[in-house]
Amino acid sequence: MDALYLLVPISVLLVFVALWIFFKASDDGQFDDLVGPALRVLQDDDKPPDD
Repeated sequence: MDALYLLVPISVLLVFVALWIFFKASDDGQFDDLVGPALRVLQDDDKPPDD
């Protein structure tokens, strides 16, 4: 039972830290364009070498 007095506050703190990191990344624009990089990979910009 004594361990819960330590583990519960630590787990609550970890949840708040994870939420802070997520919202900070969201505010910095980390999740603005999720489709663009995936489509850029599919576009073949490479030209075949001239022989």
